[in-house]
Amino acid sequence: MNRRTDDDGERQLRPRVAFAMGSNELRDGLINAEGFARLRAVADVVSTDVLTDFTTPRAREVLAGTTALITGWGSPRIDASVLDLSPGLRLVAHAAGTVKNHVAPVAWDRGLTVTTAAHANAVPVAEYALAFILLAGKDAFAFQAGQRARQSGYRKEVLRQDVGNNGNTVGIIGASRIGRLVMERLKSHGLRVLLSDPTVSPSEAARLGVELVTLKQLMHSSKVVSLHAPVLPSTLGMIGAAELAQMQDGSTFINTARGVLVDHAALRTELRSGRLSAVLDVTAPEPLPDGDELYGMPNVILTPHIAGSLGNELARMGDLAVTEVERLAQGRAPEHSISRETLDGMA
Repeated sequence: MNRRTDDDGERQLRPRVAFAMGSNELRDGLINAEGFARLRAVADVVSTDVLTDFTTPRAREVLAGTTALITGWGSPRIDASVLDLSPGLRLVAHAAGTVKNHVAPVAWDRGLTVTTAAHANAVPVAEYALAFILLAGKDAFAFQAGQRARQSGYRKEVLRQDVGNNGNTVGIIGASRIGRLVMERLKSHGLRVLLSDPTVSPSEAARLGVELVTLKQLMHSSKVVSLHAPVLPSTLGMIGAAELAQMQDGSTFINTARGVLVDHAALRTELRSGRLSAVLDVTAPEPLPDGDELYGMPNVILTPHIAGSLGNELARMGDLAVTEVERLAQGRAPEHSISRETLDGMA
């Protein structure tokens, strides 16, 4: 890092910052004018153009003088060859969630600090899940379909005891960062919340204010099930025919995690019967091929992976990345660092 002398004569370190992600437009969405002002107050920006390819002569020149790299979606992979070009690199601050796809384990071997903005990205996902949990509790999708079909002749069933959120049972699969945010937000809605997660102890579940149950119990007892598990060898296809068969008639399954966690053939079978409804922000594959029946099912809400940060929500993630650069400049520990040991547990 460069050294400068401030007004008090103290010598301070100034990080040299560059960006690696899909485009300048994405960078501008992540780091607005206020974010750039904060960066320039504590660091030197090596290049305002993002790096989309680390093999170009310009990239080699930028990397040679970079000590802090802010990355985003579409970042080239940071492997040993890139680190050889970046002898002064100390921080990779990812302005998004997982770093699995673009930071090789060798980064930790060489002592780099790697941080994530997953906490910021978790907020809109939790908001999306909460919204659909509450709508599903009101059976809003079926009511909407009924009114669309019968228009002014449709009459809602006010006395149905299986409709409403007062005392409704919601099942959360996975006490991940997002899962915990969802559980926290559910506390104010008068709901019974069940949790299935083999890594959580009964005492921790009690502190979270939820009931710890088996996956089978959760699927059987919940009117709404929301999936928030990470992608691990043990979780691939974890929601299959047996688990879906346990769900109550008229219940709703929500997936904002990853499509590969769910057996889509089994899910289609249940949805085709009309017994269940589903809210799917993620699928396998993603997107689904043209003509897939899930597009046209009246009991399915299908969205194109929008639960995570979009539009003005991007700035929340950029803010976290800028904060990590500020902490580096101040000689303070990072707020959201990732260890090599926790890498495999990321989404």
